[in-house]
Amino acid sequence: MRWRYNLVYLILIDVVVLCLMPLTVVHAQIAFVSDRNGNREIYVMDADGGKQRRLTNNRHDDYSPSWSRDGKRIVFGSTRDGNPEIYVMAANGGKPKNLTNNRHDDYAPSWSRDGKHIVFGSKRDGNPEIYVMDADGSNQRNLTNNPANDKDPSWSPDGKQIAFVSVRGEGLEIYVMDADGGNQRNLSNNAFHDENPSWSPDGEQIAFDSVRGGGLDIYVMDADGGNQRRLSDNPFKDMNPSWSPDSKQIVFTSSEGKNFAGRNFEIYVMDADGGNERNLTNSRSHDTDAAWYNPVLAVAPTGKMLAMWGWLKQVER
Repeated sequence: MRWRYNLVYLILIDVVVLCLMPLTVVHAQIAFVSDRNGNREIYVMDADGGKQRRLTNNRHDDYSPSWSRDGKRIVFGSTRDGNPEIYVMAANGGKPKNLTNNRHDDYAPSWSRDGKHIVFGSKRDGNPEIYVMDADGSNQRNLTNNPANDKDPSWSPDGKQIAFVSVRGEGLEIYVMDADGGNQRNLSNNAFHDENPSWSPDGEQIAFDSVRGGGLDIYVMDADGGNQRRLSDNPFKDMNPSWSPDSKQIVFTSSEGKNFAGRNFEIYVMDADGGNERNLTNSRSHDTDAAWYNPVLAVAPTGKMLAMWGWLKQVER
């Protein structure tokens, strides 16, 4: 009887492994913007720069991509209906859907971690402010309600806070607020321009770009605004940081590239401490607005598999 029990046990393990295996193979990808075909369009590539391919295909500009949590959709800005609006499409392309449908400018969308909301910038009240809407475009509402210019929202990994840029002080600075718009406060407290905040997936740090060192470089600070430090340090322009899923790397736009007309913008990646910079796109066109997809399922199913294995081992005893 013992050998029969072991046979059933092994068969059950094989079934569990085979069922969960397809869920564990989820690769990190980077969406970005390129004008290599004339106008700005949304592209996607593997995290090592391979398999670069176009997702949008129209004569107007598409920009500022942001992934949904499950990696199935990408929200982005576009001028395809005349003025800048927020659109969403399947992660493999397809026909985009207009979410904002507003005659004023809407831009810079950022998806919440639970996939239920999208935060974005809008000029519909006269000055740039931060708005939020449900993922289907409904329930659009103003979060900042401030006479100063507010832009570049970035959602925290736990969905409880939103980092953004405001000029309500001496210059452009990084602020943070609760997800409902409350408790707005200055994080960077610096007289120079700080822009494009990006929250690390572990929630511990915020990367941003700044001119405080003389040039435009990538900086990072703790989530409470402390320990601000420069990561990139070169004579070129580095901007628009986006974190890797494990918080160990940062992808960004840099003008270190070289085309026939002069320096072009390309997508670079570096370690989270600023080391090991390398070019991912290597093209003669302008490549910008990189957004790293965090493949959540790449971790969760493995955990389930380990938990199931432990349960089976307990049954054996």
